[in-house]
Amino acid sequence: MAPSLTRLRHARLRDLLSGFLMSLAVFGCTYLRKPTGPIPTAMLPAPQASAQKALVIVLPGRGDDLDDLQHSGMAEAVQGAWPQADVLLAGATLGYYAEGKLPERLHDEIIVPARAQGYREIWLTGASMGGMGALLYERAYPGDVTGLVLYAPYMGAPSLIRQVAATGGVPGWDPGPLPTAVDDDNYQNEIWRVVKSWRDPQQARRIWLMCGDLDRFIDAAGLMSSLLPADHFIEAKGGHAWAVWDAGAAQVFAHIAALPH
Repeated sequence: MAPSLTRLRHARLRDLLSGFLMSLAVFGCTYLRKPTGPIPTAMLPAPQASAQKALVIVLPGRGDDLDDLQHSGMAEAVQGAWPQADVLLAGATLGYYAEGKLPERLHDEIIVPARAQGYREIWLTGASMGGMGALLYERAYPGDVTGLVLYAPYMGAPSLIRQVAATGGVPGWDPGPLPTAVDDDNYQNEIWRVVKSWRDPQQARRIWLMCGDLDRFIDAAGLMSSLLPADHFIEAKGGHAWAVWDAGAAQVFAHIAALPH
């Protein structure tokens, strides 16, 4: 007997949110509610003034909100390495992804206004789910921000990771025809399409990636790192946690601070 339409829809939803939905028993359904307003933000001005205005935007991981970002230590890690940068924490919780408009919201509500305020550099960063969000933004607005810093980004179901690896890595993997829109059937494929674009060295130089050696996403990070300059991938000690990402951010932004601006 063929499975019912209801069962098929449930299966597709599980694939859409994958590991994210497993946290709802702990975090409640708040994160899946349709957003009723703009993405909440908190700005931390640069400790040292600079004529070169730079902004680092931080997206949260699964189950995190703006309050969690404020207590994560990420802003302190970034500004400890790059004290001339402002940091904007953006509370884009799971509901903004479920709505299907995260890239547009980031662009219209945060990045366009930031550019109007005179920021000449805008770095988009994210941990876990937030790293996926940064890649979805890059797909929708390629090259729009100065660069991406990804901390153990969620890259889709394990079956897709194995599929990419089985072809010999990202260069040999075929993402197929470009869809007209990103939806629940293809979003995982599309974030890997963004990674495949890093075969262009100019694009790869805009990307920084870090992941803990015990992180459950380390296999995906290893596949991604093969397309990046050697010093743009940091494998740190530890698992899937803010303490690991904070340490990675300190290293990454020390490198970025030393670049010509």
